[in-house]
Amino acid sequence: MRRIPKFAIALALLAPSFTQDVQSQEATETKTIYWSDGDSGRINGIRFRLANVDAPETDGIGARGGAKCENERKLGYEAKQFVVNFTRDKTLKIASNYGYDRYERLVIDLQANGIDVGTAAITSNFLAPWPHKGRKALSQKPDWCKMDSRREN
Repeated sequence: MRRIPKFAIALALLAPSFTQDVQSQEATETKTIYWSDGDSGRINGIRFRLANVDAPETDGIGARGGAKCENERKLGYEAKQFVVNFTRDKTLKIASNYGYDRYERLVIDLQANGIDVGTAAITSNFLAPWPHKGRKALSQKPDWCKMDSRREN
């Protein structure tokens, strides 16, 4: 008789409850959010990334996944401040859930008082469109080092 590894049994038992948590998260409105940068963070402890947008990186220049130049870092901090202010004291709702990315973040469309956060940040020039189909990018990642630092307030 073949033995099933304990981790497989644990995974099978936990998977329905985890899926249920994500699904109930979609239906639930919240005000609890932490922004890591301009396009990702945590909602009620669940790691997320906004869908189809890109924010400038804020990690050190030359670091893996970090900014490519000082201008990108500056723009990244401005983008984070925009989304923090835009979502502060607002009712937040996950409008769409696209599953998980390669970093195990839930890819979502997020609304603050009924307004799409990604669209608002693009309109105000803090984020750039970066469309995807599933996990595949449909265009190149924006080059933030070539972008102007002018912003609408």
